Amino acid sequence: MQVLTNGERAPEALRGGAVALGNFDGVHRGHQAVIRAGVDWARARGRPALVATFDPHPSRLFHPAAPPFALTSLAQKLRHFAALGADGAVVIPFTRELSALSAEAFVDDWLVGRLHPGHVVTGEDFSFGHRRSGTAATLRALGAARGFGTEALAPVAEGGEAISSTRVREALVAGRPEAAARLLSRPFAIEGSVIHGDKRGRTIGVPTANLALGDYLRPRFGVYAVRVRLPSGEWRDGVANLGIRPMFEPPALLLETWILDWSGDLYGQTIEVALIAFLREERRLDGLEALKAQIAADAEAARARLQAAPAP
Repeated sequence: MQVLTNGERAPEALRGGAVALGNFDGVHRGHQAVIRAGVDWARARGRPALVATFDPHPSRLFHPAAPPFALTSLAQKLRHFAALGADGAVVIPFTRELSALSAEAFVDDWLVGRLHPGHVVTGEDFSFGHRRSGTAATLRALGAARGFGTEALAPVAEGGEAISSTRVREALVAGRPEAAARLLSRPFAIEGSVIHGDKRGRTIGVPTANLALGDYLRPRFGVYAVRVRLPSGEWRDGVANLGIRPMFEPPALLLETWILDWSGDLYGQTIEVALIAFLREERRLDGLEALKAQIAADAEAARARLQAAPAP
């Protein structure tokens, strides 16, 4: 999949096809429906399929002090786009200048001027342009005047309610990763470079791979059964503490993962930790021996939950 990131015009091979357009934070099942509709339109006509997304998320620009809320990193988004069949991805830099464009100017500059679509697919609630003045109806009218078709998909429902990034966040904050996975079609996963910790785990036979949470949403703090994608692409079972480690000072917000039945050096390498099941809340224990006993119990609980979970 070819990725365009600097506002360049799409090459000839990526013009005249379908463009799925949206923020796509989380790439949940509703987003996937929009992207698949674009891919299907393109495949039926022998044309290219693109996905266009915005980075950073508009809310990050307008509310920089807001708590972290991301469900995917840009790298994860792009992998999901490729897996859904996109031939190309366009990362539209969301800047003050972009936000000031009228809906018509956005279409003329980005869609017509750079991407040259034959068809544009969005969700029916998609909005764009200055102060979100453009709607799916606006896009349809502008497309008709400029020679491309449009399609606006209704939300995908689960449990009688529309799937949304907000619902995914609510499930994770409540400590319900299984519910989030149903909305996403896969477990929520945090990806990052393994950093050095204080190495206390090694002293008790439980070496951990530590990740900073960065821009990711903060799910409910506690201990999780997890699956870990190693740099090789292999998935391994694990148990992880997500939170501030109340046993130790000073508090440090980390995702600390013990990869079960595995050993190796991961410092500086990128791994992905998928939250499968919430096991318990973080809590302060009465000394090191109590901690070791609890970790052993957590590992057994994680093994049991992971044995019943679908394979990655």
